[in-house]
Amino acid sequence: MNPAHADALDGLRRLAARPLPRVADLRARARATAGAIRLGRSAFLDAHGVASEFEYKQQSMRDGRIMYHAHIGLNDVDATAAALTAIHRELAARGHRLDRAGFALDRRMGLPPERRGRVAAETGPMLESSRDWDALAQAAPIQPHLGDFMIGQPASVANAVAALGIGCTTIGNLSQYFTFAAPGWDDVGATAAQTCEAMLLLAEFRERGVMLHSYLEDGYGALFRHCATVAAWAMLEHYLVGELVGARLAHCIGGLTRDPLRRVGWVVALQRIHRGEHVGSMIYGDTLSFGHEFEHNRALTAEYLSWDILAQLYAPSGHAVLPLPVTEAIRIPSADEIVEAQLFGRRVEASARRLFPHVDFGAAEAFADTVCRDGQAIFERALAGLADCGVDIRDPLRLLYVLKRLGAARFEVLFAGHLDKDAALVTDMCALSRDLVDEHRDLFGSDEMRARIAGRRLVVASTDVHEHAAGALAQLLGEAGASVNWLGAEQSPADIAAALERDAADALLLSTHNGMALDYARQLRAALDLAGLELPVVIGGVLNQKTASAALPVPVLDELRALGMLPAASLPGLGKLLEFKR
Repeated sequence: MNPAHADALDGLRRLAARPLPRVADLRARARATAGAIRLGRSAFLDAHGVASEFEYKQQSMRDGRIMYHAHIGLNDVDATAAALTAIHRELAARGHRLDRAGFALDRRMGLPPERRGRVAAETGPMLESSRDWDALAQAAPIQPHLGDFMIGQPASVANAVAALGIGCTTIGNLSQYFTFAAPGWDDVGATAAQTCEAMLLLAEFRERGVMLHSYLEDGYGALFRHCATVAAWAMLEHYLVGELVGARLAHCIGGLTRDPLRRVGWVVALQRIHRGEHVGSMIYGDTLSFGHEFEHNRALTAEYLSWDILAQLYAPSGHAVLPLPVTEAIRIPSADEIVEAQLFGRRVEASARRLFPHVDFGAAEAFADTVCRDGQAIFERALAGLADCGVDIRDPLRLLYVLKRLGAARFEVLFAGHLDKDAALVTDMCALSRDLVDEHRDLFGSDEMRARIAGRRLVVASTDVHEHAAGALAQLLGEAGASVNWLGAEQSPADIAAALERDAADALLLSTHNGMALDYARQLRAALDLAGLELPVVIGGVLNQKTASAALPVPVLDELRALGMLPAASLPGLGKLLEFKR
């Protein structure tokens, strides 16, 4: 047996024996909590006379109506409520409606309320009072979708209770449990128990239309290398949520899928995985291909959105479609930009409806055939392998805990390793990472770059779950002769400082994404100073910061430089930033 496999299996056996709460006790608490909850009524539910978003989705599917989603990432609740009001007003004046809106909440929402003030602020609003929660549901007849940092976090139960109280009936994000760590929190067992209890709570409201949302590409689906493994993971979540917990699962995918026919294929595949009964949340827009050229982004939106709409006409699944604003890749879109994108989406829909009778969906069906067939084999192999290691595969809490601790890479190696030689169905994210490495291999293999970094000890890390670009950079640096310690995603300043000291590192290369660049850099500077470390710190990604005085995060390049950080705009300019003392 491969030594790495043996180590992973030994780790599974240890995880199988770790003491955890009894699921029966969690279910009893969830039932008691459910009995005290009055399921709220959002302005949207009242306006359309339905009991839940699930009921509305079913109506829309019967009527052949395309539903629309928008994602709002403004800094505070008042700005978000004003945006909802303005978006509804502008669309209604033109005879359109926005069915639902999701919110890019501050990641601190995952923490218990008493701990939220101890960590750096990030992009998005904080819901700190009942007024804040109500604002999301009552500002306009647009159904609130609470996906980010709700369920799957240390505050899962409290967040679920508050969401149900305002009439939010699609709550997530289960996939984030596996990849997003609440800032400053490292108790996986406690998070697993909270997540399981919140899932059991939603199960109590299943017959009233409440759904548990899971965006596959916010979880291990973003990290797996093969599409069949993503399908297997969707089967695992369906098994966990539907069969073991008894809740209704609504899957989402799309943000990291570029191929239009795969986007249709995933809708078909998810229907098969859910045995023909899937009602999804939304299909996310193709953020993977977005860039800084607005006309390129607009054309891209027309392409992916056409196929997303065609998918709903071909295989109605209740997924709302998302026309991305063209500014998505460079800043958080304003209300006006969201309205513009929504109006553009309605024009694309008219075109898609004309095209629909003439489209052949055979390639999408073939994709679904392959990923479901191979995914079923991986799913069965995973359950059998876990059981062989002593994991109780009928215990949802045990599965949550073990799968989180196992990680995406080891899961795929153990249960889908036979697909390593099959390059035909690698995920689009994996293919993009490979393209990034290929594109910059000559640059990093140049004599100048090798002379600069060969033999240097470098640490590479990401502050958040967006790790593929940083992982590609780690590979390129290693190929150029550096000794690279790739720490991976969700690294705290203290953990990074400890790794730098342990490795006697020559430099740190850090990626960040969540509108927290300045706050994180300040914490990192404090950790480095405490450890007495002086070395180049190159920081790339989205270098902006949420502030109290601005509705959108602002660039902070000058402030980062003042802290001694080295902002990197692109990979070609990286070499000049790495100046070492000889």
